[in-house]
Amino acid sequence: MIGIPVRLKTAVSLVLLGLLTLLAGIGQLTFWAPAETVTASAPGDSKPAPLTVITHDVLAHKGGPTQISIKGDGNFVLAVGRPDDVDAWVGKTAHNSITGVSEDGKSLQLSSTDGEAKAPSPAGSDMWVETQNASGQLDYTWTPPASGNWSLLLASDGTKPAPSSVSVTYANDASMPWAVPLIVIGAILIVAGAALPFVSKFTGRRGKGGRRKGFGPGEPAAREKTEAAKDTAAGDATTDVDATDVDTAAQETKKGPGGPALRISAVAAAVVAALVGGTAVGAAQAAETPSPTASPSSTAGAQTTPVVVDAQLKRILDQVASAVTAGDAARDAAKLAPRVDGTELQVRTQNYKIRSQVATHEARMPVRSSKLLGSVISTQRTWPRTVIALTQGEGNVVPQVLTLVQASPRENYKLKNTSPLQPGTSFPAIPLGGTEQVAANDKTGLQYSGTEALAALSDRLTKADSVYKDKLVEGTNSPYIADVLDYQASTVKSGTNGDFTFTHTPSPEDTAVFRTSDGGAVVVGKLNFDFTSKPKADGDTLTVDKAAAVLAGGDSTTVGLVQTFAESVALYIPPAGSTSPMKLVAAVRGLVGASFK
Repeated sequence: MIGIPVRLKTAVSLVLLGLLTLLAGIGQLTFWAPAETVTASAPGDSKPAPLTVITHDVLAHKGGPTQISIKGDGNFVLAVGRPDDVDAWVGKTAHNSITGVSEDGKSLQLSSTDGEAKAPSPAGSDMWVETQNASGQLDYTWTPPASGNWSLLLASDGTKPAPSSVSVTYANDASMPWAVPLIVIGAILIVAGAALPFVSKFTGRRGKGGRRKGFGPGEPAAREKTEAAKDTAAGDATTDVDATDVDTAAQETKKGPGGPALRISAVAAAVVAALVGGTAVGAAQAAETPSPTASPSSTAGAQTTPVVVDAQLKRILDQVASAVTAGDAARDAAKLAPRVDGTELQVRTQNYKIRSQVATHEARMPVRSSKLLGSVISTQRTWPRTVIALTQGEGNVVPQVLTLVQASPRENYKLKNTSPLQPGTSFPAIPLGGTEQVAANDKTGLQYSGTEALAALSDRLTKADSVYKDKLVEGTNSPYIADVLDYQASTVKSGTNGDFTFTHTPSPEDTAVFRTSDGGAVVVGKLNFDFTSKPKADGDTLTVDKAAAVLAGGDSTTVGLVQTFAESVALYIPPAGSTSPMKLVAAVRGLVGASFK
């Protein structure tokens, strides 16, 4: 009985082994492949609390979630904010915090913090870059609004329990590292098995036709080995090999280990070993590669993070402009209160009062948000926080410098000062991505500190021969300093029966200083401008200006009159070592008080 040649059996075995290996690799990419996503859920036994925080570590896990599913009773809000902003808003309020993901990726780690039983609703707060309202359930797709760290805050109305049923879905990073190597190995085995019979056949023919059958005189050792191989083959009852096979084997043996058939097997084995070895080394290296450095904590780098992003600032400006427009239209200061405070609220309140009796009195410049020309965003993340916006719109002949202040985490930004940009003057360039806020009395790297600059402006506005005349200037077409000095001089000249004094005094609590791109600074602030009139002699009468008469309660006086104006200003301070003078960038005044004294 003629048996199947060994080489054919080997070829078939290689092909079968290759098919199995190939299928195993394909299976790892298809029906054995892991799920594309994995979902981690918060424990269901959390203590009820008015606020729930989802920390940055959860949002940054595995590159960030693909979806966050939240379930709650009734209406609730989701707010997106910086970690330190969320922490500041939460304050001492009781809350649940979802802080991480378990090692198996199936559970969210949750902790509870005791505290106050209620908090204001976060809905409508300027603190948040984004908010979403929901009822019952929210499927939220997380997309970071800007670079840096972020957290989420969940709340109902601040008194009822916040949603704590939260599940977070991530892309599954479980991999099948052997899939591709198995496919490649399987293909190589199949090719090697299919080619083996043909290569062996070709080699056999070449051996029979190209060499004599006997051995030369110098080949006794080869003869003995071949004869021994024949005897062994003939006596092996479990191996079915015919004489032709033995002869061919003898010839191939004579050729030595470099024969074609053996070379093919050796090459296949080497390729397989290389692939397997390379994969193993790669896997080992991946296992040994240290994990990426943990993301910074919520406070790390906070001092270089701007307090608002552009979209957030635009939303704040829109709301401020709407409130001012409503108040101006109705001449009702109560409509200003939600978004206007400090100097601007004082000036507009008095302006409404005066205009109700003096039709010719000039209205305050409108506040617009339609065109945002520039901004000064502080990186000072403590409170109060100050930002500046340069806007222009209908009714603004020149751009207007708006100073907004957030007094505390749970308060909104309010407009504190407005001042028109001086004609022909440009606002200093500010670093993109936020700038450093400097203490008012800090002169580091500057010609003058903010406090010194405002004191210089006060002196400059009070005295025509001020020592700061050449050290603090305004543009050629900028008339504010010149107009103030002219007003004061003409008043003194025309007041034949009165004595007049003028003082301009900085208000320290309204001073804010920010670094500019050239190393200098811009300072915004307020001066209290007092204009005091006294009769020269007993019995003399002074006539009171119509606008001042409304606030003082009379149009003449024999005892004296004090009028107070609020001056909102912005100054540029050059860097230390510069020969350039300080420059008045923006200024305006408004009458805020008048009384007989």
